[in-house]
Amino acid sequence: MYVGRIMHTRLVTVSPDTSLRKAKEIIEEKQINHLLVVNKNEDLVGIVSDRDVRQSWASPATSLSVHELNYLLTQLTVEAIMVKKIITISPGTTIERAAFIMQENRINALPVIESEKLVGIITSTDVMEVLLHSIGFGEESARFTVLVEDRIGIVSEVSKILKEQRINIRSLVTWPEKDYRGIYQLVMRVGLEDKDRAISALSDGGFKVLSEYVQDLTPFLPER
Repeated sequence: MYVGRIMHTRLVTVSPDTSLRKAKEIIEEKQINHLLVVNKNEDLVGIVSDRDVRQSWASPATSLSVHELNYLLTQLTVEAIMVKKIITISPGTTIERAAFIMQENRINALPVIESEKLVGIITSTDVMEVLLHSIGFGEESARFTVLVEDRIGIVSEVSKILKEQRINIRSLVTWPEKDYRGIYQLVMRVGLEDKDRAISALSDGGFKVLSEYVQDLTPFLPER
């Protein structure tokens, strides 16, 4: 999936001279975590998070009177606290690439630029939602794991066993097992009513199935 399919396009933007107080009001009213800062030409020049606003809002509170604090917050603008070195992506960026960029840079949002114009924003929450949907989480389904060798045809072999039992695979995700080179976790979801039959069929087919957490994976490794 690509960023352009899930990015938010109804953008909430402010100008650099927007007061910190106004920025706080907008964030609370719109229930968002980031404000995009644009200039008169609608070019992206900065980004401000709700955390940035909270930190700036609280910092002078202990030493100023209420009147002085209110005045300061009226004069302070988002330009003073916004992040100006912005990492952006295009609508054609894959979701997994966006997730990698966020993780590598320890950020929670990426503005989306197309033809040098701001067209959207994607957040870590959006990426997590896609991940949960892709693995079928939240559906009426059962989850189990098969440890398999990293070789051509292994997914086909597993799928064939379930197909012969007329069991539908609702989702399938693989990732390498970090402690065992050349071994992958094949994580599947099937309908709740098919769980026992699926595990039984795979076990009869020579696969060792995990349906719960175990600390020692050795007994479940595929025979080589």
